Amino acid sequence: MSRSSGGKARGTGRTTLEQVAALAGVSIMTASRALSQPQLVSEATRVKVEQAVDELGYVPNRAARALASAQSHVIVVLVPSLSNAVFPAVLDGIHDAVGPSRYQLLIGNTHYSDSEEEKLLRVYLQSNPDGILLTSITHSPPVAQMLANSRVPVVSMMDLADSTDVLSVGFSQLDAGVEMTRHLIHKGYRRIGFVGAQLDERTLRRADGYRQAMQAAGLADPRLEIMVPAPSTIALGAELMDRMLAGVPDCDAVFFCNDDLAHGAIYHCQRRGIPVPDRIAICGFNDLPASAWMMPSLTTIDTPRYRIGFEAAKLLLQVIAGKEPEQKRIDLGFTLRQREST
Repeated sequence: MSRSSGGKARGTGRTTLEQVAALAGVSIMTASRALSQPQLVSEATRVKVEQAVDELGYVPNRAARALASAQSHVIVVLVPSLSNAVFPAVLDGIHDAVGPSRYQLLIGNTHYSDSEEEKLLRVYLQSNPDGILLTSITHSPPVAQMLANSRVPVVSMMDLADSTDVLSVGFSQLDAGVEMTRHLIHKGYRRIGFVGAQLDERTLRRADGYRQAMQAAGLADPRLEIMVPAPSTIALGAELMDRMLAGVPDCDAVFFCNDDLAHGAIYHCQRRGIPVPDRIAICGFNDLPASAWMMPSLTTIDTPRYRIGFEAAKLLLQVIAGKEPEQKRIDLGFTLRQREST
C-alpha cells in the first residue's frame, strides 16, 4: 500500500499504530503499551510515542482495542430529553463522577420513545461498552432482551427498582406522589386534581402515588385526573389548567406532574385573575430553578438530580471494576418544598 508524504496510508487515510511505533523507534507492542498503560514504560519511551502521535495525528482505533482487550472504556448513557432541565443536571453528575477515570461517555437521547431507545442501543452496543446508564426501570421486550444478551452491567437512574438485586439509584416516584398529595390534604384541600403529560413511567408512578393518597383519604374521583401524552410545556400547563377549571369547577388544588406545567398553570391563573392559592392551590415536581422565583413561588418536590447521576456512575464504575457494591439499590430521597402556591 502506498503512503502519502504525511505518513498516512492512502487506502484509508488513517494513521496506523505501526507508523507511530516506527517514528518513535519502538516496537508496536511498546507503542501500544505506552498509550494504554503508560505506567508500564519509561518516561523517555512514553514521551517519544506521544510525540509521534502528535506529529502523525494518530487516533487510536477504539473498536480494535476493545476487541483485543475486551474493554472499550466507553459508558453508554441514555436520557429521554436534552431540553428538559432535569436531565442535564443528571448528566453533570455522571460527567463529574466519570471524569477522573479513563472512561468516555456515549450519550443518546431517546425522546421518550421505546423504539428510539431500541435503535440507539442496537448501534451503541456495537461499540462494546463497558457499562450502561439508563433513566428508566422498565423497557420494551426487545430492549430488555438486548440488555440481557449483552451481559453489560446496567444501572437504572431516577426511580428505584422493586428488586434489591437490580442496580438502581434514585428515589421512589410513587412515594413522592403520595407525599405531595398528603401535603395538600393536610392543608385542607379536598377536590385535588392531578395533571400528567408525556406519560413516561415516572409520571405514571407519581400518578399512582396521588391515587393511593386520595383513595386512603376517601377523596378519589376520576374526574379530577387529566392525563395527556403530549410533551410537557408551559403553554400546555396553561391549557390543562383551563381544562381542569372548566371540567371540575369546584377543584381547589392541582398537583402537576412537573414544574413546567405548574408554571403554565400559575401564568394562566394570573391572566384570568384567579388568586393562587386563595381560590386554587398549585404544586409541581422537580423544583426547577425558576420555581422559587415564581409569583407566587411554587410548592414542589426537590429531586436530587445531580446526585443521582453522580452516584449512579460511581456504582457502575465499581461494578465494571469487579467490585461487589455495598448497595445495589440506592435511595437518595426527595424533599417537599412548601412555598406560597399552596
